[in-house]
Amino acid sequence: MKRLAFCYHPDYLLHTPPFEHPESPERLVAITDHLKSTGLEGKMIPVEVDYPDDAEILSVHAREYLNKVEQACRRGDMTLDMEDTYLNRHSYNIALLSAGGAIAGAKAVAEGAADRAFCAIRPPGHHAGRDVGMGFCLLNNVAVAARYLQARHGIGKVLIVDWDVHHGNGTQNIFLEDPSVFFFSIHEHPTFLYPGTGRRWEVGKGAGEGTTLNAPMAPGAGDDEYRAMFEQQLEPAVERFRPEIILVSAGFDAHRDDPLADIQLSDEGFRFMTRHVVELANAYCGGKVVSLLEGGYEISSLTSCIEIHVRELLEE
Repeated sequence: MKRLAFCYHPDYLLHTPPFEHPESPERLVAITDHLKSTGLEGKMIPVEVDYPDDAEILSVHAREYLNKVEQACRRGDMTLDMEDTYLNRHSYNIALLSAGGAIAGAKAVAEGAADRAFCAIRPPGHHAGRDVGMGFCLLNNVAVAARYLQARHGIGKVLIVDWDVHHGNGTQNIFLEDPSVFFFSIHEHPTFLYPGTGRRWEVGKGAGEGTTLNAPMAPGAGDDEYRAMFEQQLEPAVERFRPEIILVSAGFDAHRDDPLADIQLSDEGFRFMTRHVVELANAYCGGKVVSLLEGGYEISSLTSCIEIHVRELLEE
C-alpha cells in the first residue's frame, strides 16, 4: 500500500454561502465523515495545512487581484464580480488556506514524506485566473501547487489532469504560454456548459503551443467515451511530455447523478480515471500524484467516488 498524505483543515468549513449554493461546507463534512466511517482516514497520513507565503500566491495571482478579494470580504460583499462566486468575511483567508492545502500535499510528495496526496480543500480553484475569480473559485489551487513545486523543489515538468466536468479555464490561461506545464482537460462540450471554453483547437500559445490538450465531450458521454480519450489522447501526450509529477484537478461533477451537467460517468468511470493516472505516474514520474478536490455536488455520488479515488491512490 502506498503512503497517501491527507490534507484537510476544519477552517475550510468557514467559507459559507450567504444564499443557497451547490458549493457548500456540507460537501467536505460528508467527505470527511465518509472517509472516517470506511476506515480510509486511518490509512492516510495527516498533513498539517498552513497559510502559504505571499510569494507562493504571487507566483500565480496579481497583487491587485488579491487586494480586491480581501477588501471585498472585509466590506461584507456577498459575491465577487460574477454572482456565482460567493464571499463571506472569511472567504479570502480560507481561499489562502485552500491553496495552502494544495501546497502541503505537493510538499509531502516532493519531500518523500508520502508517495501521493489527496487534498480535501475548498473553495475550489480551477476557474480562477491570474486576476479574476469565477465559477465558485477564488484562487487557483492547482496552479499554486505547480509553481510551488517548480520554485521550491526544482521540478521542471508538471502534468495537470483536470477531469472536472467544467473546463479549467483559469488553469489553462495561467499556463497557456508555458511549455513546462502540460494541461489536459476533459469536460462537457463548451457549447453546452460553463464556462464556454476548452475547445479542441485551444492548444496553447507561443512557447506553450502543444502543451494544452482539451477533450470536450458531448452531453450523454460516459465511461466508454472517457476511457477512449484517456487511452488515445492523454496517454500518448504523457509519453511525449514525460512529467516529473502529476497533479489532478479532481472534480466529481461528471457523475451521472450530479445535477450541474449532463455527462454520464459511473463510479467505475472514476475508478478507471484514477487508476489510469496512477499507472501513468508509475511509468513516468515514480508514482507521484497529488490530487486536489474541485467540483462534485451530489453528496452520495461525491462520497462514493472519493472513496474509490482514495482506494486507488493507496494502491501500488
